[in-house]
Amino acid sequence: MGFTAIKYASVLANGESNLAMSSVSPIGLPLALGGVLFGIGMVIAGGCASGTLMRVGEGFTMQMISLVFFVAGSLWGAHDMGFWSKLNQGAPKIFLPNVLGWFWALVVQLGMIVLLYIAAVKWQQKKMGSAE
Repeated sequence: MGFTAIKYASVLANGESNLAMSSVSPIGLPLALGGVLFGIGMVIAGGCASGTLMRVGEGFTMQMISLVFFVAGSLWGAHDMGFWSKLNQGAPKIFLPNVLGWFWALVVQLGMIVLLYIAAVKWQQKKMGSAE
């Protein structure tokens, strides 16, 4: 994520923010609900979609059950996409470089990555006694 942010910022630093805004979606209740449900699904399945598919290919039986619900949820979500789009219609579109500028948006993203790394190291030290 950090390297992508750096490369993308360098490409769009010449004021081409309209190009970037073409793929920014509104932030609202559907996004928050989808994020929570996705996170719950990842915990139950033991990983994301690509990990589930990989484990199904390796023959893990529990992942096959996860795959069934993954497909069912995807189809249900695609079926109800119109409802969620209408519900999210008035929500704001927030693009960090438009709010903070490219440099500070990059600093914030990289700072978040560093904080997550520090938190992971501290958690590992607390659980296992070392950060190796």
